[in-house]
Amino acid sequence: MAKPTKDNNVVSQNRKARHDYTIEETYEAGMELKGTEIKSIRRGSVNMQDAYARVHKGEMFVYNLHIAPYEEGNRFNHDPLRHRKLLLKRKEIDKLLGISKTQGYSLIPLKMYIKNGYCKMLLGVAKGKKKFDKRQDLKDKAMKRDVERALKDRG
Repeated sequence: MAKPTKDNNVVSQNRKARHDYTIEETYEAGMELKGTEIKSIRRGSVNMQDAYARVHKGEMFVYNLHIAPYEEGNRFNHDPLRHRKLLLKRKEIDKLLGISKTQGYSLIPLKMYIKNGYCKMLLGVAKGKKKFDKRQDLKDKAMKRDVERALKDRG
């Protein structure tokens, strides 16, 4: 049996977020879910592509997070794109509210995972990248890969 790794319980990841944004800080938040939602999440039927978080009336919510309806569910199934409340401490919400009010910063979900039986979301405080920043990152990544390949062939 394989040893469990740190990323073994990751359900979904927003890969495009690190390409489009510079992540400055991360926060772990719980999620308020309905019964069929957690079953669907455990199956991996989650799309975080266009998701974002925002503070509304003193509470943190995540928008545009698509959790597919549970196939074995009946009329009690959930709406796939409903707003879901994130569970954070008051201090963290206030801090994130201040950060998100500043120009150019967004709150982006980076990954969703199961921890101790509960669904958690890793939120990132992100600043959008310009087009030339993205190109530079791709060049740096390619150069690093070439160096690694050369060192591997050498040794």
